[in-house]
Amino acid sequence: MHTSEVIINKTIAFVKSTLAHAEGGHDWFHIERVYKNALLIAKTEKANDFIIALGALLHDIADSKFYNGDETVGPKKAQAFLSELKVDEAVITHVVNIIKHISFKGGNETQTFTSPELAIVQDADRLDAIGAIGIARCFNYGGFKNRALYNPDITPNLNMTKAEYKNSTAPTINHFYEKLLLLKDRMNTETGKKIALERHNYMLGFLEQFYKEWEGLK
Repeated sequence: MHTSEVIINKTIAFVKSTLAHAEGGHDWFHIERVYKNALLIAKTEKANDFIIALGALLHDIADSKFYNGDETVGPKKAQAFLSELKVDEAVITHVVNIIKHISFKGGNETQTFTSPELAIVQDADRLDAIGAIGIARCFNYGGFKNRALYNPDITPNLNMTKAEYKNSTAPTINHFYEKLLLLKDRMNTETGKKIALERHNYMLGFLEQFYKEWEGLK
């Protein structure tokens, strides 16, 4: 077996073990979907598949949402693990940069690191936040945080700072407007954009039906 395959298999085992008791929207199955989507998108892009695989597999190894907002835990865990496997330093640095820069963070931050590999993994991660699975993950996390489904008196905040976004306790429906519906126009790759459009439209249909049922309309 090729060295890169061995490293990827060991990384899969590490992630499965680390996320064995994770919240349902950020568990191994989320990682697996992002991994598969990233490899799918990579087929139409010029990029390093090994870095994409490691970046996708390790991107949520310690999501800051579950570490009191600490964004340093994930990169440190990934770096320590890859160093143990004696992965090339340049690869480790690139993967760590993907982990540091992949997240949405309220959408008002300027990205300071770019690469084709980050663009692909970021698209794959964003695709898992929209569509049917995106809706399921959104409400699962809302339940995990004991948030209201919807409150007509609390309007979405589209101009949140990074800190406000991270500390928001708004109803789950607001998250559609504060993040999910914005992702379609923030995709990096052509494949990502195409898949995102279909999932975006699915979410619009869901919201239309949700409001009808909320108001007791047919």
